[in-house]
Amino acid sequence: AVVSTQSGHYAGIEDEDEVLWALAEQLGNFIPLIGGPEYASCLLPPLENLATVEETVVREKATESLRIIATEHSPADIENKFAPLVKRLSQGDWFTSRTSACGLYAACYANVSVALKTELRLMFKSLCTDDTPMVRRAAASKIGEFAKVVEMEHLKAEIIPLFIALANDEQFSQDSVRLLAVEAGITIAGLLNESDIETLLLPMFRSAASDKSWRVRFMIADKFIELQKAVGPTITKNHLVFHFTGLLKDVEAEVRASAANKIKDFCTNLPADIQEAVMMPNVLPAVKELVCDTNQHVKAALASVIMGLSPIMGKDNTIQHLLPLFLILLKDEHSDVRLNIISNLDSVNKVIGIHQLSQSLLPAIVELAEDPKWRVRLAIIEHMPLLAEQLGVEFFDEKLNSLCMSWLVDGVFAIRWAATSNLKKLVAIFGLEWAQNTVITKVLSMARDPNYLHRMTTLFAVNVLVDVCPPDVITKFMVPVISNLANDPVPNVRFNVAKTMAKIAPGIDATTIETQVKPCLTRLNEDDDSDVKWFAQEALIICH
Repeated sequence: AVVSTQSGHYAGIEDEDEVLWALAEQLGNFIPLIGGPEYASCLLPPLENLATVEETVVREKATESLRIIATEHSPADIENKFAPLVKRLSQGDWFTSRTSACGLYAACYANVSVALKTELRLMFKSLCTDDTPMVRRAAASKIGEFAKVVEMEHLKAEIIPLFIALANDEQFSQDSVRLLAVEAGITIAGLLNESDIETLLLPMFRSAASDKSWRVRFMIADKFIELQKAVGPTITKNHLVFHFTGLLKDVEAEVRASAANKIKDFCTNLPADIQEAVMMPNVLPAVKELVCDTNQHVKAALASVIMGLSPIMGKDNTIQHLLPLFLILLKDEHSDVRLNIISNLDSVNKVIGIHQLSQSLLPAIVELAEDPKWRVRLAIIEHMPLLAEQLGVEFFDEKLNSLCMSWLVDGVFAIRWAATSNLKKLVAIFGLEWAQNTVITKVLSMARDPNYLHRMTTLFAVNVLVDVCPPDVITKFMVPVISNLANDPVPNVRFNVAKTMAKIAPGIDATTIETQVKPCLTRLNEDDDSDVKWFAQEALIICH
């Protein structure tokens, strides 16, 4: 802890970082405990001390608490007590105090005299040009919020030149300074009119979009929508479209993926009267290249947003230009790319209609569902409930229901198992009446199949369907079929009967358990196969 001496100085600091962090956090909430805002300045010395320690998280928390306390200071206390603290930190010998100071200028600037404002701006300039990269980095991260409180004349004459210098920071190749300046530039752009943005800031944004460091280009791509909103539609149309398409074609996959993820929002934010004129010759060619990108993450990012372009481009352009791209992504080898396409089919459905969708994309989905590679089939099964929810019960029954039932008799166990889980999700979506009319009868009829693997699939399906079916359906339809399978010649089927009885017993009435379940399990408990007997005994324990 910080130990106070009679002279008001601090004799020592506890070196446990977790303790210091907790202390820095709590001091920010101490004002009610020390007599109110008039005594807020009493908290400044310990927090000033904490703002100079080596551990970054402690300094950041101390700075955060100082900013909270600053709001409770009177203008006189800001001038006479808080601002001098900022000066001392800004002029400290160690970079740690100077980095902390960067975050405090915005908290006190508006409430000090004109002379002190001039002094604060000069000190902030000194921090922006500090020899230590960490200090310049801190200044770059805070210059945006400082710009919000500085008068417009000083913003243009002093702060923006500092910002431009940070945005072009080449000293020691500090791309970390330049990438932090990107976000600050967007904040500053929000304070200026279009003319000033074009004159003062646009060159910096252009430079960032083609920066030699991929991290800076990634940052501009990541913040592109905020930038688009800050600069307005005219500058976007005249200047940013070119740079956005450039980021979509960047040599680094991380940059392309980040830009691809912003395509829908970028196009949506364009004025309606220029959307098509901008998208067709600029964005669409870049999108067509990204569809065939060599990087999985780029294609996944594109697949997550490309369907959202349909409402913007309209029915005819969607059918002509986007549907072929959807089909390519739908057949991609990576499951996350396919999932992102299937997850957003509803947005396309609303534009082109279910009829067009069934003629174009559904055949591709059916083709994948019957792919010779079982892992491809498995991926489609996993996406089927999502697809069913978007297409509706009528369309699903017509086009896809038979496909789902065929998976129950697939030659690969993983497919059969996934298909049973799939049924449970479909029942949850379409309801019990649909299940009784469409699923349950078909599943139970497989109990008479000559192939014992298909008879076992009936039991697997019952195990998952009991979670979504009421007791009367289980008792009336499922229990008799399971009881008959207790006489199956294959031991694997018989011990799965015992496991299934154990599963359904807690959810059915006592009469059914006594008259049907227990007699069945008692027979199995006398079975010649040891595994059957063991599972029957376990099930009988549950029934008791």
